[in-house]
Amino acid sequence: MLFSGLLNWLRPADHTPAEIKRARELISALDAGGIPLDPAIIVRIAENLGLEVAKNARMEHTMARIRAALERY
Repeated sequence: MLFSGLLNWLRPADHTPAEIKRARELISALDAGGIPLDPAIIVRIAENLGLEVAKNARMEHTMARIRAALERY
């Protein structure tokens, strides 16, 4: 217990913003074969990354833009 606590203390802190973490989780789930069930979640993640999403935008296009935004980060 003490040893694992010490290792956690020595591990560098992860300062990645929450919106980047959520977008990475989404993309990794999609790459693993998952299918997004709620398009509103995709839109919300994109908007949290600072992307503007049109109401008639295709989900595939929005996910590609999220991937591109993650590459820039």
